[in-house]
Amino acid sequence: MSVVIPVESQKPDRLVTGPFLSVTITAFIFFFYIGMVLVTVPRFIEEELGYGEFGIGLAIATFAIAAVCARPFLGRLTERFGRRALMMSGALLAAAAGATLGLATELWQVLLLRAVMGLGEAALFVAAATLIADLSPPHRRAEAASYFSVAVYGGIGIGPSLGEWVLGDDRYGLTFLVAAGFAALAALTVLGVPSRVDRSSSPAAEGKPPLFHRSALWPGLVLACGIAAFSVFSAFIPEHARSVGLAGSAGLFLVYSVISLCLRLFGATMPDRFGEHRMVTVALLSLAAALLLMAAVAEPWALWVGAAFMGVGMAFLYPSLMANVVNRVSDHERASALSSFTMFFEIGTIVGGVVLGAVGQIFTKRAGFLGGALIAILGLVMLWRTVVAAPYEAGTPIDDQVSKNSAFAKP
Repeated sequence: MSVVIPVESQKPDRLVTGPFLSVTITAFIFFFYIGMVLVTVPRFIEEELGYGEFGIGLAIATFAIAAVCARPFLGRLTERFGRRALMMSGALLAAAAGATLGLATELWQVLLLRAVMGLGEAALFVAAATLIADLSPPHRRAEAASYFSVAVYGGIGIGPSLGEWVLGDDRYGLTFLVAAGFAALAALTVLGVPSRVDRSSSPAAEGKPPLFHRSALWPGLVLACGIAAFSVFSAFIPEHARSVGLAGSAGLFLVYSVISLCLRLFGATMPDRFGEHRMVTVALLSLAAALLLMAAVAEPWALWVGAAFMGVGMAFLYPSLMANVVNRVSDHERASALSSFTMFFEIGTIVGGVVLGAVGQIFTKRAGFLGGALIAILGLVMLWRTVVAAPYEAGTPIDDQVSKNSAFAKP
């Protein structure tokens, strides 16, 4: 039986509710799985299959391309079948692919399974992010996205520590099985998540939302630049850390994660207080500084400082941009807008994985870090030149908002 939360039953200013916590707990468990796989796949490709940085980049890009292809349809599927059904399907799909990954003996097999994992992650994330926006008061959506992303990036940040501990020298099959167990557990915890949140009007009465929502374009491109920068860090750090004398990369991911989590928890209201453009500016400058330092200095201390700057950057990037998109669309278009916006996570990952992976393969990992820094700076320029800062006003069409707010608008 579907659980439906009627809007009128929610307190208008209350954010952290039982359903809200259920969504975030499920996301944390699922992205713990993602974090374990994050540090295991690069080593598996290099050490077991004998491929270099470009092979790692292909694995990252395959995951992303599959998710990009799926996302335009996920908004409509989320509206048709409900948020919970999409979250459960995504978790089970990812668990099956993860459990099989340790049996791969060729790169093409890894790429195929990574594509399935990409489909699963996209389904779960789109449904969960939409439900978080459904459950949040309009003026607290950036704060809600911050708390939700604590679960997402907390799992990604802490998962690698368990992943490297289980992996040891070469226990790849066991590591992938343990990771898949977390994805399967998320499929169980999702039972506490509401199927959907009722709205004042049905989506059918207002027509089908677009497969790609244009309000997501410019904020999404800015997000893609930041994610491309982070992808370089996550792909190259596991091996680069060893090359400069560290035992592994788990500690670096932990530093990044702790800083990001603290800022998202205790600074969740900052985007609403200081403006989305200012906080995304801080995020992109921090990402660029981290990668420039890693490119310039091949010393352990530079990686620790860079990981800290990464934590600052990733803390403020997504919540502000997500709220910008949600606040400029109507309720029945929310899933479409978020599926379009979150598509740029994967687009950024493709750029970071394939393009900068090729740079790292041809030149050095430090050259890849430099390329990531330049992309983060490009995102900063794009932010201030294209992203409309005005929030959505109920009953105001998007075209009217854009005409009232120049594309060069600042907060």
